Amino acid sequence: MTQLNRRQFAGLAVSLGAGAARLSGGSATIDETLRSGIDRRKIPAVVGMFANGNKILYAGAFGTRDSTGVPMKVDTIFGIASMTKAITTAAALQLVEQGKVQLDEPVSKYLPQLAKLDLLEGFDAAGKPVLRPARTGITLKHLLTHTSGLCYDFWDGEMFRYSSAAGGPAAAGTAGPLMFEPGTRWQYGQGIDWAGRLVETLSGLSLEEYFQAKILGPLEMRDTSYLIPEAKFDRLASMYRRQPDGTLKQDARSLPARPKTFNGGGGLYSTAGDYVRFMQMILGMGRGSNGARILRAQTVESMKANQIGELTAGKMKSYRPQQSSDVDIQPGYTEKWGLGFLINTTAYAGGRSAGSLAWAGLANTYYWIDPKRSRCGVLMMQYYPFVDKEAVALLSDFERAVYA
Repeated sequence: MTQLNRRQFAGLAVSLGAGAARLSGGSATIDETLRSGIDRRKIPAVVGMFANGNKILYAGAFGTRDSTGVPMKVDTIFGIASMTKAITTAAALQLVEQGKVQLDEPVSKYLPQLAKLDLLEGFDAAGKPVLRPARTGITLKHLLTHTSGLCYDFWDGEMFRYSSAAGGPAAAGTAGPLMFEPGTRWQYGQGIDWAGRLVETLSGLSLEEYFQAKILGPLEMRDTSYLIPEAKFDRLASMYRRQPDGTLKQDARSLPARPKTFNGGGGLYSTAGDYVRFMQMILGMGRGSNGARILRAQTVESMKANQIGELTAGKMKSYRPQQSSDVDIQPGYTEKWGLGFLINTTAYAGGRSAGSLAWAGLANTYYWIDPKRSRCGVLMMQYYPFVDKEAVALLSDFERAVYA
């Protein structure tokens, strides 16, 4: 079938509602991969989309929005959690381009909360944390590459022990302690949360305001926001949680409350189509498929390049199994981190090229950007735990199907 531009696709998606926008010759096979996949794996619903730098090549929606049986549509809205991080990274790099901050200067110059942080050296015989002053100042590059030492307790054993002893994570707006000297390890964590606070401090805008003005609005990502208006509530996918017996139980369905603060590390809602527009901007070296210039080409090159040297990224043991399983995106292979993205150093069998960019959201939303072949893909589900084996298997099946 002839391929369609975005505006033609948008009209087609609305008219199709549930099911798939059939934009390429192999779409029937991809349809079956997703339709049979969620049935076999007992996943309530999925939306998948695959594109090049200018056109949607495939879009499909299968399953139901919630337990009432309302069919999924390609414009269903999902909580994308840490898929927010790439957008926050782009915002921070816009400020670097403007000379408002440098990648390698201490961010405590702008965020005093990150000055004079303690570092956790371990625990004494009584289980009390042993702390000492950190020797290295945190830079914006550390924040954007998860090498700052500011870790999530989901995936860092020492941070989990520390926060458990303290009765839970630190209050919003407070930082530390560090789990290691900045720049010495890769460990997924709060770095981009703090990069979001930096964007707000330097711009004088909330992240919602900044994103809408500088990224989401220019790219025509009209369904991406920290806020869900009542008029869009019917399009919001319901959240599910894996139970001990393996079944998925739906959360109570209600309109999300307006957040008190906006978090650079997570919290956005979006659609597959909107996120494709963001990925197409990366494929376009900073220029969206609608012509909007978001970043300079050399900035996008830096996002795509390994920024952590000999360190390894992407391997994370879970300490909160109800929220996340252990994370090993490409078992047996080494991965790196650029500015905002995981980078696979080895091609996926039947899928993305080496040097592709990727990350995901906690409720099993996934994306990848393949610059070598000018392709990008997104697969959105909405349930916990993260990297659930059934979600990862469906992602793998979808990726091989769209490349085939």
